[in-house]
Amino acid sequence: MAPTRVVTLDLNFQGRPHAIAAYLIRQGDSVILIESGPGSTLAGLEAGLAKEGLSPRHVTHVLLTHIHLDHAGAAGWLARQGAQVYVHPVGAPHMLNPEKLLASAARIYGERMESLWGEFLPVPESQLCIPKDAEAIKIGGAEFIPLHTPGHAEHHYSYLFEDILFSGDVGGVRIPGYRYLRVPMPPPELHIERWHESIARLRREKCSRIAPTHFGFFDDPQWHLDEVEKGLLSASRWLEQTMPSDPPIEELRRRFTDWMTAEGKRMGLDEETAQVYELANPPGMSADGLQRYWRKVRGA
Repeated sequence: MAPTRVVTLDLNFQGRPHAIAAYLIRQGDSVILIESGPGSTLAGLEAGLAKEGLSPRHVTHVLLTHIHLDHAGAAGWLARQGAQVYVHPVGAPHMLNPEKLLASAARIYGERMESLWGEFLPVPESQLCIPKDAEAIKIGGAEFIPLHTPGHAEHHYSYLFEDILFSGDVGGVRIPGYRYLRVPMPPPELHIERWHESIARLRREKCSRIAPTHFGFFDDPQWHLDEVEKGLLSASRWLEQTMPSDPPIEELRRRFTDWMTAEGKRMGLDEETAQVYELANPPGMSADGLQRYWRKVRGA
């Protein structure tokens, strides 16, 4: 039996290709998206759907890996067009009422909130589905297995579909064209030990392709997961060298950004690709997450 066709929709975040994807799957009368993207990329989503002869009103189901704005921001809008939205139990309350989530994000992004993320509408309770870990989601003839994979966020699911692992952010950030991967480590729920456990769980699953939200399909899932673990180990070593002096957050952000920039140069990233990595995974955000993790987890 031939594998189901899966289309990568490039949402053209901030005018850049390869930063944020949504994945489109058609099963009979069902039109399924893995991720909605943020509210700011609705035009990109509509354009991608139009190429497939679809509009947002055709979307019947949206499976979210987690509730961060770049992954879930447009889900409420899609629910208003008629879609059922699937989300991790821990993230569900924030999809029903995103007030706290948005207030937290506004403290980080300030005046840039609207231009970066657009509108984040609540999902009506009647259209919110909350699957359990490893509970099969059956849509038409398709079956998706949500896997609780914390580390990047406590409310994170990866999804298995046929031979594909949709890895959200627990599978890192990898831009096509380079055999190079970065690990996104934002606050407030970064937990490196749990992330290692999540990678160990994903290794036990059978898949021949991995599709992180940032960005696209790769046919070397074991190498890919190895690189995520290497990134976590490198971040732990960097913390152990950096945090004993307790640098102020501005200095920590600068040091981490310099470290990432130097690594990108060693890997031969061109300037355009380096900018996409920063859009998909802002290094200053990871510095904030690492500081909180060090104080709340390592310190405890």
